[in-house]
Amino acid sequence: MTTPNQSDKDRVVIFDTTLRDGEQCPGATMTFEEKLEVANLLDTMGVDIIEAGYPFASDGDFEAVREIAKRTKNAVICGLSRAAHKDIDRCAEAIRVAKRGRIHTFLSTSPVHMKYKLQMEPAQVYEMVISSVTRARNHTDDVEWSAEDATRTEFDFLCRCVEAAIKAGATTINLPDTVGYAVPEEYCDMFKRIRETVPNSDKAVFSVHCHDDLGMAVANSLAGVRGGARQIECTINGIGERAGNASLEEVVMAMRVRNDKLPYWNNIESTSLTHASKMVSAATSFPVQYNKAIVGRNAFAHESGIHQDGMIKNAQTYEIMLPETVGISATSLVMGKHSGRAGLIHKLEELGYKLSKNQIEDVFVRFKALADRKKDIYDEDIEALVDQEMASSHDRIRLVSLTVIAGTHGPQRATMKLDIDGQVKIEEAEGNGPVDATFNCIKSLVPNEAKLELYQVHAVTAGTDAQAEVSVRLSQDGRSVTARAADPDTLVASAKAYLSALNKIVMKNHRDVQVMAEAGH
Repeated sequence: MTTPNQSDKDRVVIFDTTLRDGEQCPGATMTFEEKLEVANLLDTMGVDIIEAGYPFASDGDFEAVREIAKRTKNAVICGLSRAAHKDIDRCAEAIRVAKRGRIHTFLSTSPVHMKYKLQMEPAQVYEMVISSVTRARNHTDDVEWSAEDATRTEFDFLCRCVEAAIKAGATTINLPDTVGYAVPEEYCDMFKRIRETVPNSDKAVFSVHCHDDLGMAVANSLAGVRGGARQIECTINGIGERAGNASLEEVVMAMRVRNDKLPYWNNIESTSLTHASKMVSAATSFPVQYNKAIVGRNAFAHESGIHQDGMIKNAQTYEIMLPETVGISATSLVMGKHSGRAGLIHKLEELGYKLSKNQIEDVFVRFKALADRKKDIYDEDIEALVDQEMASSHDRIRLVSLTVIAGTHGPQRATMKLDIDGQVKIEEAEGNGPVDATFNCIKSLVPNEAKLELYQVHAVTAGTDAQAEVSVRLSQDGRSVTARAADPDTLVASAKAYLSALNKIVMKNHRDVQVMAEAGH
């Protein structure tokens, strides 16, 4: 919906690839249920196109894309596909049930990619562009074609490929900075020159897709828009391969706050940005850096006395946007052991969470238990409780109890009780330290081949009674999963984080077996 000051020519389409490019980030794999939750939020917050996955990659990816396509009400559901016909056909099958579906097919066009990755001559690549787009267009009238590594592609060849893709039926042309090599001025100029040179360029929407290897993904994306692109491909929290992608929340708010220099608009409901950030962080177990723009914990925090003095006199002295515009409440409701359900519900809404009655009840029980152990309950404490509840809602393995004996006189020993698919089991194990003993208990109770790649601890808030937040990354069969958990007891948090990661592996294995069984029938 436009206002008198907003024209269609200045509208920027937001293409979110959190579920595809974001999930390719090592260790950021989401469960089937988590993907559905994230997709639902992206749809309700106004994302125009959701790239739900890469259907040909696995049966699990195919099922996730198809289910998201089935459930989504507003956004276009897009599937990624290589230029191979079998990939394109599989992608078409996954998005067929969508209200509106898109096939996104890509092919490398830079000399280094053609020579070493594809091992193809430019003439062969050119013909494959036409063939792949034509194949995709036979399935749907919404086809996007990407020139992988466009910023390192010879200009004349790029123009030929773009012209051919549009002629074959592509309605969106994406010119990605695949390796984060470009700088804003040249990226802007590339789009201007392409649109001026390619005779049929007016028949397609041009798109930017920038990686952050040199820290310029957002700047490059906005430069591409200045050059005539009208679609930005981005991810929540900027997650993605290597250094990540352009951050959705940053490009959205840059256009809102600096509309004088970036006179464009989009349909994103900005008050959902913080909630989306927290949901994706919880689903992927990737913490958001404290000083992350827009959604970081310190984005609206002021500790310097000079800054605090300025803020007291007028918030505009040090804040260029209202925290409410990105979903952060400007007021603070102190929580403690005397707080009731109504207060907790209000706080959850204030923090941007929308939970079911059962989830609220479970969080309330955990909140009361924490309040009995910890005098001051901060927003971060409540967020940690909610993230833990959302992460564990589908767990098949749950911690019942843990007792650890540690100290200067060894050996360290742990006794653990787990609920595994409804059956309670108990085990005792020794280890080289209390954490090792705890993890050895888990391995005895749930035999697995997972390798521990990361174990990290930090305090959620200040103080000796602060909750410990533990991050654990496990790898198995070439696939890594990361999980986090928080508890005032560091060892309990360690056990919960390890079990959360293990649950992700178990759920993925269980789903793969289900998909294979269904395929067999």
